[in-house]
Amino acid sequence: MRWVVVQKIRVLVANRPRLMRELVVATISDQPDIEIVGVLEEESSILQTVEEVHPDFLIITLDRSEERPRICDILLERFPQIYVLALAADRDSTMFYWATQNIRSSRVENSEEGILSILRDRKVHVLESDKTPPHVRAN
Repeated sequence: MRWVVVQKIRVLVANRPRLMRELVVATISDQPDIEIVGVLEEESSILQTVEEVHPDFLIITLDRSEERPRICDILLERFPQIYVLALAADRDSTMFYWATQNIRSSRVENSEEGILSILRDRKVHVLESDKTPPHVRAN
């Protein structure tokens, strides 16, 4: 018999407000392939915590729908292997950021399925409204 070790997806949750953070944690915490490695109330501790816990994904708040959060630039420059999901529940919007040669992003379906799909597959599932769909798989 061969044993297959499946590495869990490590997620750091640092989004506001508290209700949104709790909903995200409740949505993903019971997933057997996902491990929550931290939940931050203060976004000011994101950088230090990422250095300490080395998450695969960081989930943050998207303050402005069309503007990449500044923390993405800092994190993706220092930790190009991290993936960032930015959620804006009040605008029904989620963005997925990752680094290649450049920092990239794509609009994500703002639903449990859309978020879990990104966490598990590291693929961009493009909404029909996006004209040029980048279909990417992390290496």
